[in-house]
Amino acid sequence: MMDRDYQPINLKDVLVEMKDISELMVDLAYSAVLFESNAIADEVIELEERMNDLVYQARITSMMSVRRLEETEPMSGLLQLAEASQRISNQAADIAKSIMRNVSFPANLRKALPEAEEATHRVVVGAASDLDGARLGDIKLQSVTGIRIIMIRRMRQRFYDPDKHAVLRAGDVLVGRGPDYGFPALCELAGQPVPDDECCDSAAISDLDRAAALMIEMKNISELSVGLAYTALLHENMDLANEVMALEEELDEMRLKLDLWTLEAAKRTDDVASLRGMLYMSSFAESISDAAGSIADVILREIDVPPIIKRIVRESDEIISWVSVHEGSPLDKKSLAESHVGTVTGMVIFAVKHGNHWTYRPGRNVCLYAGDLLVARGRRDGEEKLYGLCGADTDEIEDFEDSE
Repeated sequence: MMDRDYQPINLKDVLVEMKDISELMVDLAYSAVLFESNAIADEVIELEERMNDLVYQARITSMMSVRRLEETEPMSGLLQLAEASQRISNQAADIAKSIMRNVSFPANLRKALPEAEEATHRVVVGAASDLDGARLGDIKLQSVTGIRIIMIRRMRQRFYDPDKHAVLRAGDVLVGRGPDYGFPALCELAGQPVPDDECCDSAAISDLDRAAALMIEMKNISELSVGLAYTALLHENMDLANEVMALEEELDEMRLKLDLWTLEAAKRTDDVASLRGMLYMSSFAESISDAAGSIADVILREIDVPPIIKRIVRESDEIISWVSVHEGSPLDKKSLAESHVGTVTGMVIFAVKHGNHWTYRPGRNVCLYAGDLLVARGRRDGEEKLYGLCGADTDEIEDFEDSE
């Protein structure tokens, strides 16, 4: 029987929030492992409860929305998107619950996690600290620390993707994303001590070291797959959808290697229990990639992509941008390091197309040229700066959104 308190809601808004929450849960789950933090794990589990509510709302609203047979195919694409978000959420919650059950993770893995492309950090604003009563726009956290705030939790309220007008208060829990080297500065501003680095066993096990390094590669590939999948959906691009499926197969092979190296390491360590966490992590990364494949499958099966899907991708906390480098622009003939794209825009470039060749997760030394296509994710104000660096007219953003 339907809940009598149920009120019809906008399906787009539900799916936007599901996408945002699932991506945030992934970041927090990895962070919970890195810091072995029950507090961060608890954030993930609370977000899972919100996700469960959204899944219920999405199912009911979708069933109430379909009136004619021809509407069922576009709706199936929307439900596939919702299912992918839920799958990611469930896996992130499983990682968090393993932390709460005191499942240990190898020190090798915790040491390697900060070497991933971006780390997620959590800090509480202390009373009378530099952040207490400050506006985000005034303190320029990203410029000072390299970390951008993606969520503020105040008591039971959560504010996703806060803008420059957000005022911080003592007791606020800040969740930020950025390089590991910026975390000590963030802790200092928040009036909190910097956690001590844990020392790893000096008699490191080579198989376990290799497994930890491979786990980071799996993390990066799985997150890249999700970004590419949403880009394929946004632009109905079959080539990118096929790339997502290829990455999924590659990650399946990597998981087999990871599990083998982990089992080999078990022969030479007394702390076999800690290796169980590595197996959890490999399953987690594979599940994220599988969810990305489910998103890309909407394109591969040539399901009619309704305009609402494109609005979902564009209106989420972290938008996905697709822009070409223009001749004579500040990025033309410059490497990513020379142009300081990440610092100036806050956007993360996760794919570059030069001619017919794609480069995924481009390094700092990758040089950009006129005609290159950049795929990036970040905040909307960062997108405008990226367009400026590329020499593109920001009217192109408006034209794209109007075309939806």
